[in-house]
Amino acid sequence: MLKTIHKTKPFSPFFIFLFSLFLTLQLALPWVSAEEPPKPQPWQIDGIVAALDDGHDEVKGYALGRLARYESQDLQTVVDKPENIAQKAANILRDKTLDVSVRNSAAGALGNLGEAATQYIPDIINFLEDETLDAYRPSLAINALVNLGKADAQYIPDIINLVQDETLDFYHSSYIRRLVAYKLGDLGKAAAPYIPDIINLVQDETLDLDIRRSAAMALGNLGEVGVPYAPDILKILQDKTLDANIRSSAAYALGNLGKASAQYIPDIINFLQDETIDSDSRRLAARALGNLGEVAAPYIPEILNILQDETVDAVIRHVTADALENLGEAAAPYIPEILNILQDKTLDSDSRSWAAYALGNLGEVTAPYAPEIANILQDQTVDLGVRRQAAYALGNLGEAGAVYAPEIANILQDQTVDDEIRRQAAMALVNLGEAGAPYIPDILNFLQDESVDDEIRRSAAMALVNLGEAGVQYIPDIVNLLQDETVDSDIRRSAVRVLENIGEAGAVYAPEIANILQDETVDSDIRAWAAIGLGNLGKAGAQYIPDILNLLQDETVDPFLRDSVARALGNLGKAGVQDIPDILNLLRDETVDSFLRGSVAGSLRNLGEADVQYIPDILNLLQDETVDLYVRESAAIALGNLGEAVTQYIPEILHFIQLDLKVVHFLVANLLLDFRRLDLNEVVYILNNADNTYWRFLTYFLSGGTDEVKTLLKWVGSPKSTPTALNYPEGKKTLELFLQVWDNAQDLPQLQNDLAEKIAVVTRLVSWQSQDSDVLQRHYNNLKAGNFSQADTVESVIQDLRSTKRGVKISPSDWKSRNQTKQSPLDKD
Repeated sequence: MLKTIHKTKPFSPFFIFLFSLFLTLQLALPWVSAEEPPKPQPWQIDGIVAALDDGHDEVKGYALGRLARYESQDLQTVVDKPENIAQKAANILRDKTLDVSVRNSAAGALGNLGEAATQYIPDIINFLEDETLDAYRPSLAINALVNLGKADAQYIPDIINLVQDETLDFYHSSYIRRLVAYKLGDLGKAAAPYIPDIINLVQDETLDLDIRRSAAMALGNLGEVGVPYAPDILKILQDKTLDANIRSSAAYALGNLGKASAQYIPDIINFLQDETIDSDSRRLAARALGNLGEVAAPYIPEILNILQDETVDAVIRHVTADALENLGEAAAPYIPEILNILQDKTLDSDSRSWAAYALGNLGEVTAPYAPEIANILQDQTVDLGVRRQAAYALGNLGEAGAVYAPEIANILQDQTVDDEIRRQAAMALVNLGEAGAPYIPDILNFLQDESVDDEIRRSAAMALVNLGEAGVQYIPDIVNLLQDETVDSDIRRSAVRVLENIGEAGAVYAPEIANILQDETVDSDIRAWAAIGLGNLGKAGAQYIPDILNLLQDETVDPFLRDSVARALGNLGKAGVQDIPDILNLLRDETVDSFLRGSVAGSLRNLGEADVQYIPDILNLLQDETVDLYVRESAAIALGNLGEAVTQYIPEILHFIQLDLKVVHFLVANLLLDFRRLDLNEVVYILNNADNTYWRFLTYFLSGGTDEVKTLLKWVGSPKSTPTALNYPEGKKTLELFLQVWDNAQDLPQLQNDLAEKIAVVTRLVSWQSQDSDVLQRHYNNLKAGNFSQADTVESVIQDLRSTKRGVKISPSDWKSRNQTKQSPLDKD
C-alpha cells in the first residue's frame, strides 16, 4: 500500500535551479533528443492552447516548448485552427517584457505551424536582430525561419539578408549568420529561385570565411534544385583565388548533385591532385567523389591514378580508396586495373596497400579475383602492409573468400610469418563467419602464444567479438582460455567480449559462462563480461541473476564494467521478472555505489510490460527518502518506458506525485504526458502542486484544458491575479465547481487550503439567491469540519440570505458592503 504524506514544504532555490535545468533539456532543447518526437493528440493541443492564455509567462513558455517538440506534419493533422495558435504565439514573441526563453519557444512553435505562421517571419527576424538577447541559443528561432521559408518562399530574401547582417554578430561572433547560411540548404525546392543569391554569399569576400563556407555547404544540401547551377558551383571550385575550404565545400556540393555533376568529376580530381591545397580540403573533395556513386564509374582510371601517385598524401589516397567502395558493381570492369596496382612491385607499398584495401571494400564483386589476392597474402617477398590489406580483402569477400580459409589459417598457424600478418589473418577468419569458425581453436592458440606481442594478441582477441552465433560451439574453448591465468589478463578481457554477441543460440553453454561469473579466482573484469554475456541469453541467463547481483556489489570490479553489467540485467526481459524484488532491494542498499544503483534502476526500463505489476513497489521505492536521490530519479525515468500498461496504475501514480520528493515526483508526473487525458477527479492531484508554474502547465495539458480546469486555474494554484468582480451565473458555476473539487481533494491539504480561501472570496463577490442556500451550506459544513476559519465568512453569507428570505430586503450594494466588512484570509498579511 502506498503511503500518503500530507505535509509539504516550499521548494528550495537549489531545487528550482535543478528543476529548471531539467525542464530546459526536456522542453526547450528538443533537437538534442535522440528519441522520436511524440505525436500530438487533439486533447493535448486543447490543453496547450488553454495554457497560452495563462497569466504566468513560464506557463506559456512550457506550452510553446511542447508545441515546438512536435513535427510540423503531425501538428497539421490535429490542429483545427492553426492561425489562432499562431496569433497567440506571435503576440508572445513580440512581447519584449517576457523572458527570452519564452519568446524563443514562441518562435519554435511558429516554425511548426506552416502556412498559418508565415506572416510572422518578420517578427522572428526582428527577434534574432535584438541585441539585448545575448543570453539565449537561437537555433530554435533559426530552424523556425527555415521551416516557414519552405512554406512561403517570398520571405527567403529576408532570410538570406540575415547572413549579411553584421549586427547579428553580438551573439558569439558570426554564429547566427553561419547557422542561417548553413540552414539555407534545408529550404529545398523553395530555394530554387534564390540559389544565385546563395552563390553570391559564397563569393562575397566581405563576409566571414566560415559564413561563406557554410553557404557553400548549403548549396550541396539543396539536392536536385541546385542542378541548374552546377556550372556556377564549378566556378567556385576552379577559382584559385578563393580559400581552399570554400572550394572543397563547392566540391562537396557538386558531389551531392548526382548525375548532373558527372561532367565535373575531372575538376574534382584535379582539385584532389593539387598539392598546394591543404589535405583537409582535399579529403572533403575525395568524399564528394564517393558520394557520386556509379556516375563516377567512367572516371575510375583517373581515381586509380591518384592511388598510384606517390606524390599524393597517403591520407588522400586512403579516402580516395574509400570512394571506390560506393561505386559497387559499376567498378567491376576496373577491378583488373586495381589488381594490377596491387601486383605491381614497382609501386610503393602505400599504393599497393590502398589497392588491396579498395578491393576489400568492393565486396563480392571482387570474388573472381580472390586467387590473385590470396597469392599476394602468401608471398613473403611482398611488403607487410600490403599482405595485411590482402588478408583484410579476403575476409570481406564472403563465400569467394571462404574457399581460402585454409590458406588464411595456414598463415595464422605459421610462426615464421610476421605477427602483424597473422593478426590480420585471424581477423579475416572471423569475418568469414561459418567458414572461419573451424579455425577458432587456432585463433585461441595464437592468443595464448606468449612469443607474440601482447598488443597484437589483444587486437586479434577483440576480433572474436564479431563471431556471433558462428562461434557458439567453441564457447567451451573460449571459457578455458578465459580461466587460463597464464594468459595475459588484458588479452582475456578482450576475448571475453565474444560472450557479448553470442545471443540465445549460446544458451546451452550458460552453465559454463556462469562458472566464470561464480569463480572468484578469475579476474573480476572477466567475470563482469561473463555476466554481460549471460544477460544476452534470455531465460537461460535469468537463473543467474542472483549471481549477477552479487557481482554488482563487488567493489573490486571496475565501476564502468559494473555499470555495463547492470544494463545487461535489462536485456533479460520477461525472464528476469521474478528477480525484480531482489533488484529493488539492491537499489536500497547504501553500501552499493549510488551511480551503479542508478544504472540498475535504469535497467528496469528494458523489462517492458513484464514488470508493470511491480509499479507500486517501484513507487514505494521512489518515496523512500533513505534511498539516494540519483537512484530514485533513475527508477522514475525507467517507469516511463513501461508502455501504455502503466495507465492501469494512474491512481497510484497520482497519489504518489503529491509527495514532496524533489525532482522525483516531477519525473513521475511526466510519465502521464502521452498516455491519456485525465478526468477532473484525477487532475486535482496535479492541481495540488500548481503553485509551481510547470505544474500549472501540466494541469492544463493533462486535462485537455477543459472549461472546468480553466475556471479552477483562475482561482487556485497561484494565478497571476484573481477576478475582482463576478456576476451571478459565473459565481454559481464557480462555487459548484469548488464543491466538486473539494470532494476529490480530501488527501490534498495544499489544494484544500487554497480552495478554502477562494470559496470565501467568491461568496463575498456575488449577490446570492435563496436557491443557493444548499450549495452555501455544504461549503460551510466542509469548511467547519476541516476547522477552516473561512467557514465564518460563508456562515455570514448564509445568515444574510436567510434574513432576505424572512422579508428583510438587502440590496446588492448593501450585500457587498456587509460582506466586505468581513476580512478575507486573502486580505491578511
